[in-house]
Amino acid sequence: MSKARLFDLSLFAAAVVLALLTHPSVVLDDTYIKAMLLYWVFASFYFQLRIVTRKGNSTIDYAISYTSSFGIFAGPLGTLIYEIFYRTTVYIYKKKTKTADPGEFLDAFYNIGSFTLGGTAAYYLYTLLYPAAAHVPAGYWLLFLLVVCVTTLLSSGFLVITFALSGDITTRKEALDLLFKSRNLLDFSKVALTNALLLRLLQIEKWEMLIALFLLNYIVSLSFFSKSQSAQHKFERDKFEQMAYQDFLTGTFNRAHMDKMMNELDHSSEYIGVVVADIDRFKKINDTYNHAVGDRVIIHFADTLKACLQEKDILFRSGGEEFTLFLRDKSYQECLLIIQEMLLDIEGSSAEADYEEQQIKVSYSASFGLYYFKADQSISMEKGYVHADQLLLESKKLGRNRLSAHNALAD
Repeated sequence: MSKARLFDLSLFAAAVVLALLTHPSVVLDDTYIKAMLLYWVFASFYFQLRIVTRKGNSTIDYAISYTSSFGIFAGPLGTLIYEIFYRTTVYIYKKKTKTADPGEFLDAFYNIGSFTLGGTAAYYLYTLLYPAAAHVPAGYWLLFLLVVCVTTLLSSGFLVITFALSGDITTRKEALDLLFKSRNLLDFSKVALTNALLLRLLQIEKWEMLIALFLLNYIVSLSFFSKSQSAQHKFERDKFEQMAYQDFLTGTFNRAHMDKMMNELDHSSEYIGVVVADIDRFKKINDTYNHAVGDRVIIHFADTLKACLQEKDILFRSGGEEFTLFLRDKSYQECLLIIQEMLLDIEGSSAEADYEEQQIKVSYSASFGLYYFKADQSISMEKGYVHADQLLLESKKLGRNRLSAHNALAD
C-alpha cells in the first residue's frame, strides 16, 4: 500500500480514536437525528454543485462544506457518525452513476477522517474561545471566521500531505499555492456567516428557519453554478473558435478566418489596402538549412509584420510563406508608409535559429503587393485580393525586395 493511502487510513483512525475518547457534546437523540438527516439531505443536493479539479492522479473535490457548524453542534462522535453516513451515500451514488475513481473506496476513508478531524478542531476551538468571545462585540461572528479559517487550512494541509506522498506535488511553491491561493477572505467570510447562522438555529431548534436557510443557500449556489457553467461553455466555444481560426506556427489568423473576414467586409464601403507579402527565395532557405530553420524565418517575418500594424489592421497567414494584410481606415499614402516600414525592418534584422548545434542568423528579403480600393459593389474583397496578388508577382518580376502598389480610387 502506498504512503499516501497509509496516511489516508491514519486520518480515519485518528478521527475514530478522538471521537471515542471525547465525551459526546450532545445525546444521540431525536434532535441529533433530525439535524443529521437535515444536513445529509442538503449536503447531498449540494454535492451536485461541487467543483472538481484534478491534481496528477488525484481528484480535488471543492464541495460546499458546513462541517464547522455541525461539528460544533454534534461534537467529534456525532460528526464521525454523520460523515460515515454521508460519505457512504456519496460512494454508493458514484458507483451507481459510474463516476467513481479507481480508488474511490479508500478516498471515502480519507474524506471521513479529514472532515471529522476538521469538525473536531472546530468543536474544541469554539468550546475553548467562546467564553471570551461572548464578551466582545461581534465576538461570536469573529470566532466563527477564525474557526472556518483554521479548519479550512487544516483540510488543505491534509491535501498537501496526501499529494506530497503520492507525488502529485513536488515543490514548496505547489504546496503553498494549494494551501493559500485557492481561497480568499471573501470565501472564508461566506462560509463563516452561513455556519454561524446554522449553529444558532440548531441550538434553538428552529427547524423551519434551518430549512429556509439551506434552501436559500442552495438556490444562490445553483444560480452561481449555472452562470459559471455557462461562462465555462462560452470560454470553451470561444477557445475552440479561436483555435479554428488561428495559425499554430505564427499565432496569426489563418486562411479560414481570412475568408470569413472577406465575407464580412465585402460591400462594407470601407477604404481598404489589401496587401499580399511573400518571403523571397524561401525554398532556397529550406534547401540550404532545413524546414525547422525555415519555420523560424516564417515566424520572424510574421512578428515583423505584426509589429507595424495598427489597431484595426488584420494579418493572416494565407499560404506557406505568404501573408495577407487588411489595412483599414487609412489613406493610400498611409498604407505605403506602413509597408515601407516593414521593408526597412526586414532589411535591418535577421531570424535566429538553431542549426547543427549552433545558433545562426538568417537574413532574408520579402516582396509586397498593395491594392487600395473601396469595398463596394464594383470591387469585392475577393477581387481586391486577386489584384494584390498580381501586384506581388509584379514585385517578384522586378527583382524582389520591393513593393508594387495600385490605388484604384485614382483610376
